[in-house]
Amino acid sequence: MSADPPTSPSSAVVYPRWLRISHWLNALAVPLMMGSGWRIYDAAPLFAVSIPREVTLGGWLGGALQWHFAAMWLLAGNGLFYLTVNLVGGRLFRRFFPVSPRGVLADAVLALRGRLRHDDPGRYNQVQRAAYLFATLDLVVLAMSGLVLWKSVQFAVLRDLLGGYEAARLVHFVAMVLLAGFVALHLVMVALVPRTLPRMIRGR
Repeated sequence: MSADPPTSPSSAVVYPRWLRISHWLNALAVPLMMGSGWRIYDAAPLFAVSIPREVTLGGWLGGALQWHFAAMWLLAGNGLFYLTVNLVGGRLFRRFFPVSPRGVLADAVLALRGRLRHDDPGRYNQVQRAAYLFATLDLVVLAMSGLVLWKSVQFAVLRDLLGGYEAARLVHFVAMVLLAGFVALHLVMVALVPRTLPRMIRGR
């Protein structure tokens, strides 16, 4: 029996199916969480500014809460699945480490000069590693502060660790703003390297 032909780089699986499914579930859950969260924020704003109603979701506070809780379960379940698979399979350490401030700065300078290479889409540069690690930690902070806002009495210890209910509201808001910044940066990077989009759909 003849040997199988070698796999060409274009036919190799870059993003496995479980990763693509997890990615697109996040792409659904995060906008739902943000849009409904902005409507909830407007009901009791932290600052003397409000979010334009046109970009919020839910129409009213009760509707926004329902959307927020529905998206919360999707994001939390998907996040736990993603972390579990990455940790158990060792992918977290293979793909996201090593990372260092010096390496992130060097790759950022190369990217700004248009000289950062993308020959191997399965290998993250240090800017990507830092960004994905940051997004993961930010989502953890969002989840923890969100639990306090949802069930303040039941999560009293966590509430106290965050400095109280109002402090948890501030932490939740800041974490949301940072996540929005990550999403914006992610979309810019996709626009700069558009071939990553079909790979995230097909896996190759």
